[in-house]
Amino acid sequence: MPNRPYAALMMLIAAACMGTASLVAKLLGTSGMHAFQVSGGRFLFALIALGIAAAILRPRIARPNLPLHALRVLLGWSGVTCLFFAIARMPMADATAITFLNPVIAMLLAIPLLGERPGVWRWGAAVAALIGALLLIRPGMGAVQPAALIALAAALFMGGEVIAIKRLTRREAPFQILIVNNIIGCTLALSTAATVWIWPSLTQWLLMAATGLSVVAAQVCFLQAMRAAEASFAMPFFYATLIFAALWDLALFGVIPDTLSLAGSAVIIAAACILAWRESRPLSPARAP
Repeated sequence: MPNRPYAALMMLIAAACMGTASLVAKLLGTSGMHAFQVSGGRFLFALIALGIAAAILRPRIARPNLPLHALRVLLGWSGVTCLFFAIARMPMADATAITFLNPVIAMLLAIPLLGERPGVWRWGAAVAALIGALLLIRPGMGAVQPAALIALAAALFMGGEVIAIKRLTRREAPFQILIVNNIIGCTLALSTAATVWIWPSLTQWLLMAATGLSVVAAQVCFLQAMRAAEASFAMPFFYATLIFAALWDLALFGVIPDTLSLAGSAVIIAAACILAWRESRPLSPARAP
């Protein structure tokens, strides 16, 4: 029996946690910390939190698909590192909105990789989302920010990660995916962070811990929401991340979204909601997706 109020609450908490993680990453980036090191801190403290949970819950790890996990981690690490780089150099709300292209990118990748056949609604949502992204990136208007292109790269990597996650969830439990992902991810992230490592101050250590814990909290709440209700109901609440990012930007950095930013963000979110709705609908043999 779906528990929609609980799902909505969990998804809003997940959105708030992701907005907070973006804020903290921006504070670290603007303090001079390299995105590799910010990403390393995110994975390190996320792994510590999950390790404590694993010691308490003692989950059974059943033959993980390590090559697929490694691919998922590489894509996820690349995506989050690009996001952390972008949000330190442009409004958080704009960078966050661009990364919301990842469901569209996942849909496109699913055609050759998973054999899916998107129909008119999904193609329409994809086109709309790309138009929204163009409004944010603003080509030809003299306002293109290189950071916006990095945010677009983050969306590409995250879209690929969605495909890897889809394949993993067919045979592995969610907690196993999380713990294996963060073990491999921590190894990769800290290895790259070592190339640019500058010893953090106490404040920076605390901020890195806040980033990792916020992301883990968001992942846990997200999974709870998806288990409590259908995706078409729960997913739109996650896009409140954009609202939290905009509020943090306004409160701490005095950034006010302009008309193009608001329009582009609205179009991308609307397209993502349409995709979530279409993905959740059961397909009859006579109806193409």
